[in-house]
Amino acid sequence: MASALSKVYTFGPTFRAENSQTRRHLAEFYMLEAEVAFTDSLEDIMQIMENCVKCSTQQILEKSPEDAELFYKFVSPNQKEIVKILLENKYKRITYTEAIDILRKAKEDFKFSTEWGCDLQSEHENYIVQHFNNTPVFVVNYPASLKPFYARENQDSPATVAAVDLLVPGIGELFGGSLREERLEVLQDKLTNLGLEAEYDWYIDLRHHGTVSHGGFGMGFERYLQLILGIHNIKDVIPFPRFPHSCVL
Repeated sequence: MASALSKVYTFGPTFRAENSQTRRHLAEFYMLEAEVAFTDSLEDIMQIMENCVKCSTQQILEKSPEDAELFYKFVSPNQKEIVKILLENKYKRITYTEAIDILRKAKEDFKFSTEWGCDLQSEHENYIVQHFNNTPVFVVNYPASLKPFYARENQDSPATVAAVDLLVPGIGELFGGSLREERLEVLQDKLTNLGLEAEYDWYIDLRHHGTVSHGGFGMGFERYLQLILGIHNIKDVIPFPRFPHSCVL
């Protein structure tokens, strides 16, 4: 669809099978997903993400100021300043390797590993955002092993892919996205190495007659509400929270 219309998005329920019992995870949540055709620049994707946060937040504050002020007065007095930072600052851009360097130089006693190749945990994400004075941070060029097979391999560093996460204050990851691998031979090699070639033959078939460079992202809507309202637990921003071992039907 993105190849036909250039820019498309969808908003709807998403289901997550992983057994995560944290204040940031649900088994069912709402996801904004967007895809942009005819781009080979991760910066294009990041700019759309940044504009999405700023424009949506500005509209909420202009059209429903009383609702926002209710939370800032009784629930999260300091969140108004965080939202101001979101709106007034250009978001930082760092590579995954730079993020690891920041973590390894930190005096914090992290519970999880900070070696190159490790997945960034919540404690890492929050430290990185605090390192930049609560300005949201784009982390780009992750190790290929940490991202889906369809993330585009970086030509200057085949061990990494053109993937990006947007980290925000108090939440950690809000957006995740990437450029998509449009090169048929590279895709086939990846799937063969992962032992997934037969399972994803339909995916390869879609690209046998060519495709265009494209990229996209996803944003968890409930996490966005946590961000702008200052709600600590994600279960408090959805009417009927469903999470592992507590899925009320």
